[in-house]
Amino acid sequence: MGILEGKKLLITGVLMDSSIAFHVAKLAQEEGAQVVLTSFGRTMKITQTIAKRLPSPPPVVELDVTDQEHLDSLAERLTEHVDSLDGVLHSIGFAPQGAFNFLEGTWEDVATAMHASAYSLKALSVAALPLMTHGGSIVGLTFDAKYAWPVYDWMGVAKAAFESTSRYCARDLGPRGVRVNLVAAGPIGTTAAKSIPGFETLAGSWSERAPLGWDRADPVPSAKACVALLSDWFPATTGEIVHVDGGVHAMGL
Repeated sequence: MGILEGKKLLITGVLMDSSIAFHVAKLAQEEGAQVVLTSFGRTMKITQTIAKRLPSPPPVVELDVTDQEHLDSLAERLTEHVDSLDGVLHSIGFAPQGAFNFLEGTWEDVATAMHASAYSLKALSVAALPLMTHGGSIVGLTFDAKYAWPVYDWMGVAKAAFESTSRYCARDLGPRGVRVNLVAAGPIGTTAAKSIPGFETLAGSWSERAPLGWDRADPVPSAKACVALLSDWFPATTGEIVHVDGGVHAMGL
């Protein structure tokens, strides 16, 4: 019997089988969960194809977290597949290329990054809440926003807002029995990461700085942390950020 036996989970962000979200879905199914994925637009077919590589191909529901109509109808559309939810994985982030230049980024670039990458945590949580009638767990993926990282720029600011949003969600959803936590993963060579200009600069020295070492080709450690937080093994933990980065967050220069 797995640690997610009988759980029903909504997992966003499965785009390639190299993604953390894909491995969360895979491990969740292996631990006994029923999984529903989300995607939207041109990526729907990609996600549907990648879903077939999971142990049990799950349904894919359309969801653009910046589209209020999608959010408003999410719970109703999910009931075609599950009658309730025990957990949600937020693995969503987007910023236009202009947002990766801090001094030259426009408000339009920054607003897009904030909407898709920070506000979306609250929006998704509220959209899923009608099905979380017995409480549950919401887990998001972040990249440690305490620092001004090279090349990350306005996406780093959006992640700082994302981390703050998670604490406010933890405050307001706690009385409903819903926990909200984040996993701060070290750099992983995902499709999203490779779209960041200068990603190699950001990730290049990580394994040298990590006391435990770091394999940016291995999303499984981060996925395991997400699965643990989605389970009942952290019943009194909310508003937390769990670092899965080989220990880099604790080291000085």
